[in-house]
Amino acid sequence: MSDRRVFRWATTGARALAGTLVAAGFVVAVATAVAVPWPTLTREPVEITAVPAPEASVLSCAGSVLALGRDPVDAGAISVAADQNLTAGVGEGSAPPVETQLDTSVAGSIASVFTAEPENRTRTDVAATGSSTVSDEDLSGFAASPCRPPLTESWLVGGATTTGAADIVVISNPGEVAATVELTVFGTSGPVVPPGGDLVVAAGSQQALSLAGLALGQDSPVIRVSATGAPVTAVLQTSLTRTLLPGGVDQVGAIESPDPDIVIPGVAVAAGDGPATDAATVLRVLSPSADTTAQVTVVPTGVAQPVSEPIEVPLTAGLPLDLDLGGLDPREYTVRVQAEAPVVGAVWQTTGFGEGADFAWYTPAPALAVPSLFATPTGPSPALTVANPTADEAQVTVDAVDGSSSTTVVVQPGQSARFSLRARTVYSIDAGGIGVRAGVSLTGDDALAGYPVWSGDTAAEPIVVYP
Repeated sequence: MSDRRVFRWATTGARALAGTLVAAGFVVAVATAVAVPWPTLTREPVEITAVPAPEASVLSCAGSVLALGRDPVDAGAISVAADQNLTAGVGEGSAPPVETQLDTSVAGSIASVFTAEPENRTRTDVAATGSSTVSDEDLSGFAASPCRPPLTESWLVGGATTTGAADIVVISNPGEVAATVELTVFGTSGPVVPPGGDLVVAAGSQQALSLAGLALGQDSPVIRVSATGAPVTAVLQTSLTRTLLPGGVDQVGAIESPDPDIVIPGVAVAAGDGPATDAATVLRVLSPSADTTAQVTVVPTGVAQPVSEPIEVPLTAGLPLDLDLGGLDPREYTVRVQAEAPVVGAVWQTTGFGEGADFAWYTPAPALAVPSLFATPTGPSPALTVANPTADEAQVTVDAVDGSSSTTVVVQPGQSARFSLRARTVYSIDAGGIGVRAGVSLTGDDALAGYPVWSGDTAAEPIVVYP
């Protein structure tokens, strides 16, 4: 019996010892596995880099010059005063743009749309502009405005709804779906969406409505145009009558967005005939969202020094302000407005205050990021003013697309240069990537107009797709 018990104890002890050794080995193996890096298997996700296909370039024009109050039965009716003479073109080697017409709310009015399709997956740049001359008892003057791409938000600076003004807001929808548009008028009471400020603009159509019908009694209005459903092109036609004498007409293009640093090049000051008490050069400026102080600087073209020290202008959020820029010698100027908050603005200039006078609203020019096209219309001899608000020297080349002329000028920081142009011509401008600002001005006997050059579209950025 004792021998068997010894044998059982021996085998039991052997098993316990073996189990202990196995457990210890397992612990050592686990500790070693934790300490030693395991082999890993990684798989990079499949990705495809692609450049989005460019869309067609679309420009919508202001259309015919319109007149208010010519119908004795309906004083608020709008009619056609003069059609627009158009100039349009594309870069060298591209197919000409296709011109179509919008359905207009005013009988007999003609409003054109120019479309340029992309070629070889490259966007086609297109430029177009129009002008009109009116010489009627109730409306006279010269108007010129570029055709612009539609936007979902834009700003109209200019005009009035006081006695003698007959201003018209023109909204165009060159797209394929209807646009719901909201007009917010900034005036003496701040921003207001007036009755009639909400409208639907059908696809491929243009609507015109009286500004006085939206906000009566405003001497310095600014209008924000917001669109949903489809982008739209907005234009403000403004005209003035002084004691039964027409005092000019203009078609004011929209500003894309507020900016804390706006530059308005090419403000052409003509020798006026009005009394010294009349303000011939007026800056209208608005800070839509915040109280701020703006610095206004006026610099003659080709000169480094401003005409005076910067003017400090306090701005209250939502309230437009008109500033008399004082008596300026006849020549071209660049007006710059800098503030800590984004602002919009425009400069009003007139040829005089008597019979046959004309005026123009000059709006800010955006920075030219890439080589861009612009066109000159029928009318007085045009000129291009290029301002360089950057800290870098800019070599600016202006070429006629048809190859008839080419001019290169070096524009120093803080200065501007003038280029003489021909009417009814398409030009390209290239500043080598320096963000210069450019504006076209047309000045003649009792004729005044001007508009900024907008930057061409930059190439679409590549996008990464993960299938």
